[in-house]
Amino acid sequence: MPARKIYDAERHAHFLTFSCRRRRRLLDTDDAKRIVIGQLGARLHEHGGFCGGFVVMPNHVHALVWFDEPGRLSDFMRAWKTCSSKALTTHLKHATPKYAAELSDTTVWQSRYYDFNVFDRPKFEEKLDYMHLNPVRAGFVERATDWKWSSARWYLLGKAVGIKIEAPPGL
Repeated sequence: MPARKIYDAERHAHFLTFSCRRRRRLLDTDDAKRIVIGQLGARLHEHGGFCGGFVVMPNHVHALVWFDEPGRLSDFMRAWKTCSSKALTTHLKHATPKYAAELSDTTVWQSRYYDFNVFDRPKFEEKLDYMHLNPVRAGFVERATDWKWSSARWYLLGKAVGIKIEAPPGL
């Protein structure tokens, strides 16, 4: 199957989704979620990127990101998934040795990710609402602000969420 083309020629925001391999719940622990968020912040810094929002669920991740320069998305995603895979594999081998025995650095994430370009403020807000309500729809919490592994608390309560959150310019 040919590789899907990613539209990354402008400074658009990207709504990203990627999942744990076989939709396993590898992100159930708080430490695993911290690793994903920490790697998000580190890789954005490394690649000149910004975060408009995120949510880390037990088996998948959503984020809204954009970059100072076009053409950075693929390298950013490769780095985020690679670095978080290594850190998650190390964590899981200590936290859940029996479950993690079958893992390697390359078996944490599905090989692909989904990217949706966000061109305007209404779509940006729609994607934020969608991801912030993910834990509510899944029955994990009653309100989006109760899930501490998303940017909902920053938007709705003004609380820190582990990485800097800012809306894309022009939206």
